[in-house]
Amino acid sequence: MKSLFDDALSHLTKVLEHINLSDDILLRMQQPKLALTVSIPVRMDDGDLRVFTGYRVQFDDTRGPTKGGIRYHPSVTLDEVTSLSFWMTIKCAVMGLPFGGAKGGIVVNPKELSRLELERLSRGYIRAIADVIGPKRDIPAPDVYTNATIMGWMANEYAQIMREQLPGVITGKPVHLGGSLGREAATGQGALYALQQWVARNQLDPGQTTVAVQGFGNAGYHFARLAHLAGFRIVALSDSQGGIYSAAGLEPELIMQHKRTRRELKAILYCDSSVCEEARYDTLSNADLLELDVDVLVLAALENQITEQNAAQIQARQLLEIANGPVDSRADAILSERGIPVLPDVMVNAGGVTVSYFEWVQNRAGFYWDEDEVNGRLKTIMDREARYIFELADDKQINLRTAAYLHGIERISGAMIEHGTREYFQQHTET
Repeated sequence: MKSLFDDALSHLTKVLEHINLSDDILLRMQQPKLALTVSIPVRMDDGDLRVFTGYRVQFDDTRGPTKGGIRYHPSVTLDEVTSLSFWMTIKCAVMGLPFGGAKGGIVVNPKELSRLELERLSRGYIRAIADVIGPKRDIPAPDVYTNATIMGWMANEYAQIMREQLPGVITGKPVHLGGSLGREAATGQGALYALQQWVARNQLDPGQTTVAVQGFGNAGYHFARLAHLAGFRIVALSDSQGGIYSAAGLEPELIMQHKRTRRELKAILYCDSSVCEEARYDTLSNADLLELDVDVLVLAALENQITEQNAAQIQARQLLEIANGPVDSRADAILSERGIPVLPDVMVNAGGVTVSYFEWVQNRAGFYWDEDEVNGRLKTIMDREARYIFELADDKQINLRTAAYLHGIERISGAMIEHGTREYFQQHTET
């Protein structure tokens, strides 16, 4: 069975049909610069000692310090973290950010830990990786099941270790601890900007565009909320427990308010004090949601949600990847053959890392922007890069993922070439 990292690298093969890369560049893009595995001892509330496994992978830093989130999940593996760091490398280049790619993770179910245990784990992880991170070396951020509070703990732990305030070491922090306005919603906001560019290019009407969202977490919620406000009809939402569907449309903000208080996903018409009126809706599984007949299927959960086993059953007219790697390479080929466009993760979900870049800049400058400026700068970058990728795909008659990878690889290879490749040194040796 092909590993997740091998599957991620397979996209490079398609890019090679459209660009002539030095063997040096290919070699460097097939393996991470650093892959670290650490053990994190944590004293639990009942006095027991548990040891958790953590990872930090820095894939490539040719274009600048590495950047990438930290996820807490029981299925985290080194292979997964390496794949995510590779995608981050491509993503930062696609957006033109002065970063390379990295990623981190801890093998844990955070729902089983108390708040104090979660804080001890988070601080312990930073103590374990402190030697390889820093504002000029590697800048972590939130990812699956991590949030601003956890980032605040991590930044504080790093400051205690270094004996100085260095807020730029971590992004996605609480606003009062140096975080950027607009960061929490940035991934969803950026995804909406990309979708709006696609809709405008294809002359679609948002009011007549039905949207199903798999993964009603932070990114999926903010996308659904903002898309609803922009006039799109959100007809289905799901989380890890299952999903809901209403052809008439759903109210993402009310549903999230109810989910946070009642720990359940239900369609809500309105809430008056503590009493909420439920709307008519159908329940469905995550698998069912993936096969809905909708205009846009949004994948905002985890990787490998669409594979060759279910790709033929997808009925959506286009897919939007907010999660990292939700469509594997075989499924991608099937969808491409069926003429179903996939707006790829390395473009669509780049709003998070772009506003993390803004946060890093603000931390280092000590000068902070208001939310309108953050969103305006994000829109400028997302619109510019999305338009370029759409035009590149049309010009070369390739799918959107290949176009995005081609765009990113061209920037990465340009940086590597400036350092010198085999061809450069052979040429100068001969002369």
